[in-house]
Amino acid sequence: FDTMLASYVLDPGRRGHGLDDLVREHLGHSMMPYGDLFARGDRTKDILAVDPDRLAVYAAEDADYTLRLHAVLEPRLAEAGLMDLFRDLEMPVAAVLLRMERNGIRIDRGFLGELKERFARELAALEVKIHELAGESFNIQSPKQLAVILFEKLGLKPLKKTATGWSTDASVLAELAADHDLPAAILEYREVAKLQSTYVETLPGLANPETGLIHTSYNQAVAATGRLSSSDPNLQNIPVRTELGREIRRAFVPRAAGNIFLSADYSQVELRLLAHLADDPGLQAAFNEGADVHRRTAALIEGVGEDEVTPQMRNNAKAINFGVIYGMGARALARQIGVTVAEASAFIETYFATYPGVRDFIETTRERARHEGAVTTLLGRRRLLPDIASDNNRIRSFQERVAVNTPIQGTAADLIKLAMLRIQAELDRTGLQAMLLLQVHDELVLELPAGERDEVAG
Repeated sequence: FDTMLASYVLDPGRRGHGLDDLVREHLGHSMMPYGDLFARGDRTKDILAVDPDRLAVYAAEDADYTLRLHAVLEPRLAEAGLMDLFRDLEMPVAAVLLRMERNGIRIDRGFLGELKERFARELAALEVKIHELAGESFNIQSPKQLAVILFEKLGLKPLKKTATGWSTDASVLAELAADHDLPAAILEYREVAKLQSTYVETLPGLANPETGLIHTSYNQAVAATGRLSSSDPNLQNIPVRTELGREIRRAFVPRAAGNIFLSADYSQVELRLLAHLADDPGLQAAFNEGADVHRRTAALIEGVGEDEVTPQMRNNAKAINFGVIYGMGARALARQIGVTVAEASAFIETYFATYPGVRDFIETTRERARHEGAVTTLLGRRRLLPDIASDNNRIRSFQERVAVNTPIQGTAADLIKLAMLRIQAELDRTGLQAMLLLQVHDELVLELPAGERDEVAG
């Protein structure tokens, strides 16, 4: 039994599931703070130097109240109908995650060293370009100085204000890029600088000096949808859409000669789940027939043959296919695909006329959420929506979007966990050397001897 996971299954949306908070809430007791173990002014925080008798009280309290919490939380799981999800999915997944964390993944520190020099040259060249476009030197990292250049010197139109002045965040710069080259150059500089600091400079220091392996930590009780997250380092957010992002991925290498990586992912799993949950014949047919679902959607909406669909038509259809899952409205769609709000609104109406089951699913899901105050995934994961009937339009709209998104994204999260359990069980049964290394949302990455490729992939 795990009290953190039990709390997470019962209410995944709560702020935290740590022992101290749970004991205070469920048992009315304040646990001894960790900091109280040490003398005032002790900066070493060396737990081995703590008086054993004092340490014993601290440790015994943790053990005692963990057991007491178990007695409170287990009946609540059973009462809520969540015991199967807890016992058959979350608890076994914790064991698989432990093995994945221990396995680790190897990095090529020499290659990262070369990348560091390359990224430094790239940043230096971008700095020169940015100063030329601005007509003067300034601190590129300073939002205040950048705002002066953009809005006072160049006369670009400010779009939104923050507590400290006009915003120069990514969304603002992306919009301003249509009017001047400087915002695009700033965005490029920020991307390279972030890759440099987050990965190129940091990863080598996180690797085991003897093995070269990096051991990420998977967080199982954070995302309200049931998704896993990764930290220290985060190996789920390494970009793949840019050339420099793909270069960083090249730094991950097999640990032994003759080994390879094998990546397996669910293709468009959330859209497939939408087709299933909405029970829409048109959307289901696109997947059953192996069609390009975005091209098929574009053809139906535009009233043309699939061979007549232009790249722009397909991009628009892709935006709305995924936008529906996240509750995108006409204004957001208009901004994303570069049309007027009226055109985007008409586009959305045509989409719902094309896939009427999707509209019915959205309306039915919202209504059920308002009635029950919660939504569930196909495997029974529950997300509470306490503000679904709020008088505040902004809060209520957000909860309605969550109500539609959670059964889709939450079920996708459950399915990848189920896949992890079944794959690990099969690897154990067959005695293959293949090992699970990473979970990146809808993708699993394994390392295996090249000779096992066909058997593992099959």
